[in-house]
Amino acid sequence: MKQEIIISGFGGQGVLSMGKILAYAGLMEGKEVTWMPAYGPEQRGGTANVTVIVSDDPISSPVLSAYDTAILLNQPSLEKFEPKVKPGGDLIFDRYGIFQKPTREDIHSWQTNAMETAADMAMMKCFNMFILGGFLKLHPIVSIESVIKALRKTLPERHHHLLPVNEQAIVKGMEIIEPIN
Repeated sequence: MKQEIIISGFGGQGVLSMGKILAYAGLMEGKEVTWMPAYGPEQRGGTANVTVIVSDDPISSPVLSAYDTAILLNQPSLEKFEPKVKPGGDLIFDRYGIFQKPTREDIHSWQTNAMETAADMAMMKCFNMFILGGFLKLHPIVSIESVIKALRKTLPERHHHLLPVNEQAIVKGMEIIEPIN
């Protein structure tokens, strides 16, 4: 198993954290991983992205020009990374942040209403976990248990009371992802 992923969106959407948690969960399961963030002033509202590779075998390079899966949370990210999804790959987007849907017919496009669901459930701080849940439904490369353990390791202890809410967001994220035609 090898999954090469780009996660991209506005700073503040939890893009880098989502990638870090996914990579950390992979490490805890004994997988080979890379986590390569790309940001600058983007971290405060511009577009930020992170490349994550999770593999059963050694990874030759963290630098990628094409991806198995793209998780794209805003229109600029869609425009930049949709062309870089490998044919047959997956593109996941939150419909709140995308106003022109993906157009490629040689990839699988999936939408989620994570932003709306997070708002309805008063769980906006867990937005990225709704998205991660959708990804894990399509590609269960790590277990939810490992993701929660990774959250426990990466979140400051003062936020550990939020772990059950994050797990709830992951499970709900698995329910709300759907293919688009």
